[in-house]
Amino acid sequence: MNGAAVPAVLVFAGLDPGGGAGLAADVLAIAAQGAHALPVATALTVQDNNRVHAVQPVDAGFVLAQARALVDTVDIRAVKLGIPGSRANARAIAGLLRELRARDPALPVVLDPVLASGHGDALAEDDPLEIVGELLALATIALPNEPEACAIGEFPCEHLLLTGGHGERRFVENRWSRHGRLVRRWRWPRLPGGFHGSGCTLAASLAGRLALGESMEQALGAAQAYCHDALARAFAIAPGQRIPRRFFHPPI
Repeated sequence: MNGAAVPAVLVFAGLDPGGGAGLAADVLAIAAQGAHALPVATALTVQDNNRVHAVQPVDAGFVLAQARALVDTVDIRAVKLGIPGSRANARAIAGLLRELRARDPALPVVLDPVLASGHGDALAEDDPLEIVGELLALATIALPNEPEACAIGEFPCEHLLLTGGHGERRFVENRWSRHGRLVRRWRWPRLPGGFHGSGCTLAASLAGRLALGESMEQALGAAQAYCHDALARAFAIAPGQRIPRRFFHPPI
């Protein structure tokens, strides 16, 4: 692959100084697929591997400036959306997505519709449902967990992967639907303990696989297998939630 272009994924997410979630997770998960992340910071956070203590959104104009410097020069093959940090940021990102879609109607947009941290800590100044609502219709696929899906209710995007990691059942069941109709289920053995950034890992790796040109079914299967392996190999940096080991072997 010497000299060959590497597919680029434009990423909007917050900065986790603990390196477990957000931009740090996205960069590693996308790189592990063989793609390249273009990380645009939407928020600065104060957090560790267990709790989010404070969130400071980046100015919407600056978020847009970060992204425009990239989209004007780089061939964007996929977009991954994490926390926008504010409704103003979500609106700015939505406007840019419409421009990108005008250039490439088939551009895959992967939305991780995070409403709060795993412990329920706020991740934005504004109503999280209103923030997510700005982006849902522009997403190709959203990957909510069961509590997020219940809170959001309606998903206008073409594809949906409903993840079952928040339950207590022996197996984690993830359900893929298209236009509201179930297409396929995947079952994964539930791993013990808690993990910081598992949703970021799954969504980012999916965006990376789509950037490589895989079909939605291929990308979903590969991203879930990668994420499960990363969680199985997770490591500790402090007591509590472990960090997925995202970069440990060549792409699946």
